[in-house]
Amino acid sequence: MTSKVWFITGTSRGFGREWAIAALERGDRVAATARSTDSLADLVERFGDAVLPIRLDVTDRAAVQEAVRRTVETFGRIDVAVNNAGYGHFGFVEEVSEEELRAQLETNLFGAVWVTQAVLPAMREQGSGHIIQVSSIGGISAFPLVGAYHASKWALEGISQSLAQEVAGFGVKVTLIEPGGFSTDWGGSSAKHSAELPAYADLHERVQEQRAQRLARPGDPQATRGPILEIVDADEPPLRVFFGTSPLGIARADYAGRIATWEQWQPLSERAQG
Repeated sequence: MTSKVWFITGTSRGFGREWAIAALERGDRVAATARSTDSLADLVERFGDAVLPIRLDVTDRAAVQEAVRRTVETFGRIDVAVNNAGYGHFGFVEEVSEEELRAQLETNLFGAVWVTQAVLPAMREQGSGHIIQVSSIGGISAFPLVGAYHASKWALEGISQSLAQEVAGFGVKVTLIEPGGFSTDWGGSSAKHSAELPAYADLHERVQEQRAQRLARPGDPQATRGPILEIVDADEPPLRVFFGTSPLGIARADYAGRIATWEQWQPLSERAQG
């Protein structure tokens, strides 16, 4: 198998770090980006020149373009681009400030778009490539308290489905990874929280209890190393794929409810046609 070159955002921890290790251990090369390259020192020590550590804030579009330029200059190509950088914002919709919502979208949505746009010229020129968008079960379903996060991931899902159709003729693949609950730092120190409104105090308590139940058995990020390699090596990779055991059940229930509602109201829908 020919060695691949990866460009991965958010490699300091979580999925980004695990997938960087998976790629490096099998002999691939990785441009590993993070807000601080100090977190990448052990990877450089272990894998040497196979790792290109790059300090990067994905919300800085010019910096993204420069990081991609450095990667192509160093490794000659980019075969796999992984948009993993992101965080979760917690707050009911009424509680989320404009600044908080914009910041969530800047990182989770616009950051992924800037990377995608930056790597596409090289991928089109080489006639191949694979863009991995780290979405979530929260990209197709929604729960209370994380509306801002859902907004960013639902938008990423839509733009990526369009993208997949636009770049297929250039030999470029697109895959949305949709994990359930995993033991990453998504809900930990990297998360942001809105100031709580007293009116929602009881609901906050109930929602946190429900969330704890959903995450009672979180997945192990290290277990995703093999699956991500299988996806990037597939001749026909999926546009969407769940990671974890819980997302499929959530999706089945959610989509069944949508279909039932649409069918119930279809007579009205037809009258609206005129």
